[in-house]
Amino acid sequence: MQKTIEFLKKAGTFYIATIDGDQPRVRPFGVATAYQDKLYICTANNKACFMQMKRNPKVEITAVAGEEWIRLSGEVAVDNSEAARAAVLEDAPFLKNMYSPTDGIFEVLYFTRGTAAFDSYAGVTATEEI
Repeated sequence: MQKTIEFLKKAGTFYIATIDGDQPRVRPFGVATAYQDKLYICTANNKACFMQMKRNPKVEITAVAGEEWIRLSGEVAVDNSEAARAAVLEDAPFLKNMYSPTDGIFEVLYFTRGTAAFDSYAGVTATEEI
C-alpha cells in the first residue's frame, strides 16, 4: 500500500471513476492517506461521487507522474469514525478550511480490497495489493 500512496502523492491529482447507473463518471481527487493500514480517500456527502460510491463501491483510480502511471481498481467503504476523519484532515491540512471531523459533511472512505498496477511505456512494472 505504501508504494501506491507515495505514487498518488507524487502525482498530486488523481482521477477516480465511479458508476452512475450505467454511466461512468470521472473526477479529480487529491488526497490519499494511510490510516490503520488502509488507503483512505475523502469527499463530502453532498457530492454525487459519494452517493455513487455508496451505491456501487467499485472504483478505479488513475494518476500520472512523469512517464509512469498507476491504475488502482478496488472497492471502498465509508468509515464513520471521527478518528479516521481527523487522521485524513491531519494528512491534508488544507481541507481544514472547508471541513471538520464533526461537521456532518466530511466523509472518508477506505479501500476494502484493491490492486494497483504501476505502468510505463515499457509495460507493467509492478503490482501491489491494497
